[in-house]
Amino acid sequence: MLEKNPESVKIVFKHLPLGMHKMARSASLSAIAAQQQGKFWQMHDALFATKKLSKTTIDKAAESIGLDMEQFKKDMKSPATGKALNKDMLDARKSEISGTPTLFVNGRRVKKRGVEAIQKMVEEELVPDDKNRAEPVIEDKPVQEDKPKPTS
Repeated sequence: MLEKNPESVKIVFKHLPLGMHKMARSASLSAIAAQQQGKFWQMHDALFATKKLSKTTIDKAAESIGLDMEQFKKDMKSPATGKALNKDMLDARKSEISGTPTLFVNGRRVKKRGVEAIQKMVEEELVPDDKNRAEPVIEDKPVQEDKPKPTS
């Protein structure tokens, strides 16, 4: 998707730690803390590669991607990190999101998740006079503008 639309598509990642997952909040905070060191996607991938999340495995993931661990631990506990997570959760609630993953294209919820269906939505949003375009629902601040996550 990014390769086909490099000038018009960006990925915005919002955290929504679900209560049923005991370590979800810690994992989200750790990804936000890693973002402060420019390694959000590396942490994201390391966390998803971990079989069972715990404080120890989250710290190991952070070490494995080369984070400054002292700064990482400070950022994990920082009020700004908690505030960023709470904002994402509030955005999810406002957008009536209750599960993950949930995808949007310019504020329109993706119902068909195939690459072709999403590409069609992107193309519809790029048409200048399209009356069906939705106003974006979620703030579109990307996590790492300089290094978007490659698609497979």
